[in-house]
Amino acid sequence: MENLQGLTGTIIYFGVFIAIIYFVMIRPQQKQQKQRQKMLSELKVNDKVVTVGGIHGKITKMDDDTIVLRVADKVEMKFDKKAVAYVLNKK
Repeated sequence: MENLQGLTGTIIYFGVFIAIIYFVMIRPQQKQQKQRQKMLSELKVNDKVVTVGGIHGKITKMDDDTIVLRVADKVEMKFDKKAVAYVLNKK
């Protein structure tokens, strides 16, 4: 009978531990991934963005997976959409 009580307590502590891990680590990460997907899906031509490498530019062309950024006069670079860290001109 004492083993059963000890086992029950252990199971309860393990369940609480798993719940804490979920709410502290997994859930916020899922929320952040959803926000990033939303940001990437809302990109449009003329948005000013910063890439994960720190390059600032303005989107001049885009398709499903890539964007072309104007980083200086007559200088354009092609990137994967996933390279966009954030958008500068969102209100």
